[in-house]
Amino acid sequence: MWPLIKLLPTKTNFPFVSLARLFATLSIVAVIGTVIGTFYPGPNVGIDFKGGTVLEINTGAKPADLARVRGALNNLHLGDVQVQTFGKPNAAVVRFQTPKGADPGKIVTSVKAAISGALGQVTYSRTDVIGPEVSDELKISGAVSLLAAIGLMLLYIWFRFQLQFGLGAVVALFHDVTLSFGLILLLRLEFSLNLIAALLTIIGYSMNDTVVVFDRLRENRRKFKKMPLRELIDLSVNETLSRTVITGLTALLALSGLAMFGGESLRPLSIVLLFGIVIGTYSSIYVASPIILLWGVKKDDDDAVPIAPQPARP
Repeated sequence: MWPLIKLLPTKTNFPFVSLARLFATLSIVAVIGTVIGTFYPGPNVGIDFKGGTVLEINTGAKPADLARVRGALNNLHLGDVQVQTFGKPNAAVVRFQTPKGADPGKIVTSVKAAISGALGQVTYSRTDVIGPEVSDELKISGAVSLLAAIGLMLLYIWFRFQLQFGLGAVVALFHDVTLSFGLILLLRLEFSLNLIAALLTIIGYSMNDTVVVFDRLRENRRKFKKMPLRELIDLSVNETLSRTVITGLTALLALSGLAMFGGESLRPLSIVLLFGIVIGTYSSIYVASPIILLWGVKKDDDDAVPIAPQPARP
């Protein structure tokens, strides 16, 4: 009974391809829902992409009086001001947009003076100021980084396997990024550079998982040239399933600890990564592989040549 990993079956025979139509329908519905949610109600964009200032304050032994902070900042006419607790009663985060044409440094100084006047002695653990020009550059850079990552993955898979494999992998990557963004929309997480990093990490993990399945599919295609492609895909996925489950569970355990004990600033990142690990494993089975089935693959590879056993050394 120990280690518990021995309880996992060493060989499975699940009919994955037979359920491909059902899961493809669910994926299409989820992607359409994400596209709709992108326009309405839209993402909860952080200051990284819309410009503004974030202050994290700590009031020491006494809890932060958010109402007094809001009242003090309303007199500064900053427009959209958000004040909320941050993990502990004595910690709070203040977000506001800098008025156009104003000096960000002077505005931050005025805000800190107003907060100190309302709450007394406070400490600032974080002060981030993003101007509108910088936020526009970050939007473009974030979108370019995601598209470049997916494009490079396509070239890598095309070079290593065939174009059909590359198309399957890229469709799976778009699927994973889209649904992960859908989770951000659904939970109203603040979309920031941290979540761009999470999406890039999901792309890397999903591609790694897909390459493992594709490698086994290529090997089996050389061994069983007369086996139908549907059966080859099922065989390949089943043969890599235990490795996929073990790797995924290891990542989920690490990210679960980060989500529980990493604090408020890291919780959105860990939540998106947790979801991305699951959806990346799913897409390797029910998105990338069925695309191969639709397109078909060339069968002009040479047969696998068994390696002759070497004589034992004396």
